[in-house]
Amino acid sequence: MSLPRTATTFAPPVMEAYRWRQGVEFTDEHPLINVSQAAPVDPPPEALRQHIAEVALHVPEAHLYGPVFGMSELRAEVAAQFSAAYGGKISDTQVAITSGCNQAFCAAMMSLAGEGDEVILPTPWYFNHKMWLDMQGIKTVALSTGADLLPDPEIAEALITEKTRAVVLVTPNNPGGVEYSAELVRAFADLAARRDLQLIVDETYRDFDSRTGAPHALFENPDWADHLIQLYSFSKAYRLTGHRVGAMIASEARLSEVEKFLDTVTICPNQLGQHAALWGMRNLGQWLAGERAEILDRRAAITDHMPLIADQGWQVMGVGAYFAYLRHPFDMASDDLARALVQKAHVLTLPGTMFNPENSQEGRQQMRIAFANVDRQGIEALFHRLKSFEI
Repeated sequence: MSLPRTATTFAPPVMEAYRWRQGVEFTDEHPLINVSQAAPVDPPPEALRQHIAEVALHVPEAHLYGPVFGMSELRAEVAAQFSAAYGGKISDTQVAITSGCNQAFCAAMMSLAGEGDEVILPTPWYFNHKMWLDMQGIKTVALSTGADLLPDPEIAEALITEKTRAVVLVTPNNPGGVEYSAELVRAFADLAARRDLQLIVDETYRDFDSRTGAPHALFENPDWADHLIQLYSFSKAYRLTGHRVGAMIASEARLSEVEKFLDTVTICPNQLGQHAALWGMRNLGQWLAGERAEILDRRAAITDHMPLIADQGWQVMGVGAYFAYLRHPFDMASDDLARALVQKAHVLTLPGTMFNPENSQEGRQQMRIAFANVDRQGIEALFHRLKSFEI
């Protein structure tokens, strides 16, 4: 008797981590510092919420089925803004709106790989990517990134077999926080073209990149659609996590296959969320710049406070977007350490074991800090707790 697909992968890590809080008493003097999840918890700005309310009241079709690939106006806006931002040519027919970026990844994989095929994921990886590949019977080939968390295209090429279908990059990276240089992304694009693979570039956190200008030049290539799939999320930019709105940019041929999956699973993306994303793209540029500045300040706060724990052996491996990825100094696995931090320090974070292959020695020494919902003062409190923590 074969296993059901869901039995082929692990339990959702964030939900597992939340269960560690059971039986722990938090107080006003020593509340829980939750740095486990990389999603904004504040609602969208009031003007955007007002727009959602007006659409809900006055746009009847917003409550009906819409196009499988999403609103034509939103697809055109994505195509226009991304073409301008990346200095390339993207058509609205090369854009699909999805029910979140996770669905965009799942749809892309459904269109290009089957059971027994292989996909290369740099480690530490985004665990939902690994979970989906597991459930589809696709072999995940781990690409170790070493101390700098940067994947090496030469090492990646050595992992390619006749069953390899894609290489996946997440930049700015989740969980590592590191930003991949334009040269590194280009090297992977060249590899994909040379070996006739798809390069999937997940840019969920592109709005919080510390660099100015385009993070890469892949769309300047007139043939970009032959080997590139780009993924994006509106959730982080406009605090629309509950509305589930993401995007995929790919060739029209790729999207014709993706359409089969989307029509079967959700039929259409959330209509109110799409209206919100479109209004946000057209009206919230200055507001989003302020959000980016705040995240960059929190990133700086991580660097500012690292000396508090550096003398104990903690090391920062990567920091950027919503994340800091640390190497811990204790003689224990990071999942055991994470549980102990909840109980003794009232800090909820995720261990590196959740972002690496099972039995990975690297993962045992790594921790992810998600600081999207912790301001500079909270980051200082976090580091003082880590400094005073004892096993």
